[in-house]
Amino acid sequence: MSYLRTKAAAKSGKVPANTPDALIAELQASFASLSPRIRSAARYLLDHPNEIGVTSMRQIAQAADVPPNTLVRLAQALGFEGFEEFRQPFREAMRRGGESIPDRARSLQGFSRAGSHGELFRELAETSISNVETLFSTTSAADLKRAARLIIKARNAYVLGMGSCYASMHGFYYVGRMAIPNMLFVPQQSSIPLDDLQRIDSKDVLFTATYRPYRRDTVEAARSAKARGAKLISLTDSRASPIAADADVLLLAPTSTPQFFPSMLAMIALLESLLAFIVSETDTDAVANIETIHRSRMASGVYWPED
Repeated sequence: MSYLRTKAAAKSGKVPANTPDALIAELQASFASLSPRIRSAARYLLDHPNEIGVTSMRQIAQAADVPPNTLVRLAQALGFEGFEEFRQPFREAMRRGGESIPDRARSLQGFSRAGSHGELFRELAETSISNVETLFSTTSAADLKRAARLIIKARNAYVLGMGSCYASMHGFYYVGRMAIPNMLFVPQQSSIPLDDLQRIDSKDVLFTATYRPYRRDTVEAARSAKARGAKLISLTDSRASPIAADADVLLLAPTSTPQFFPSMLAMIALLESLLAFIVSETDTDAVANIETIHRSRMASGVYWPED
C-alpha cells in the first residue's frame, strides 16, 4: 500500500482492504464527490470492472471518452499514486484465481473486446514462467526423494487422478511403470476411486493430486486410504488443501493463470521431476525394465522408423 493511500486511509480512520470488491465499493461510495470529468471515468470503471485488470489505461480512457491523465487523477483521488497501482489488485486477483471459473472466463472475453490479445499473451507467459520458477525455488529435493522412495518401496503404488488431473497423473503412471512394476492407476474404467482402493493398507502408498476447486472423490479417497494405514503423497496447490493435512509427503505446485481454469504447467513439471527421482533411486532392475520395454516397442513397430 502506498504512502498516499495509507495517509488517505488514516484520515478516514480506517485502512480499506486492497481487493477488487473493496475498491469497487470505495469507488462507488466516492462517486458523488468526484469532479464531473473524473466521474465519467469512474462510471465506466463501475460499469466494466472486468476490464480494469486486463485493458490498457489508454484503451480504458478512450472507451470512457476521457484523457488518460483523468484515470491517474481518479486513482489519486482514492489515495493511490497512480492508475497502475490502483489496477494492481485486479491483476493479482486474476493471477491468484480468486474469482470463480465463469468470472475468469468473462475476464478472458474482456481481452478480446478490448483488442488486448498481446497483453493476454504476455500475462500467460509471465504467469507460466512464474509458476515454474516458484515450483523449483520452493520444492525440496528431500521431499521429492522421500516421495520417490515411498513409491519404490510400496507393495502397490496407487496413482489417482480425477478430472483435469487425470491426464497428467495417468501420464506419470504410464512413464513410471516402465521403470517399476508396482504402479496401479485409479480409477479403472467404469469404476470409482473408493472401489479400486478397497485392498489398500499399510504396505501401500497412494499418490494423488487435486487443486482448487478440489474434487470430492479425490479427497474422500485420500482420507479413506490414510484411514486404512496407507502412506499418502499429496500433490496440490495449497497447504490449506483438504488433501494436505494428512499427507506423509506434501508437494505443492502453483496453478495461477489468467486462463479461466487453473494451470497444470507446474504440476506437470513436478511430476516429471519426481519420475527422474524415482529412476535415480531405483537399482539396475529399473533400467533393465525400461530397456526391455523400449526394445519390445521398437521390435513391434510401435514407433515410426527414423531415417
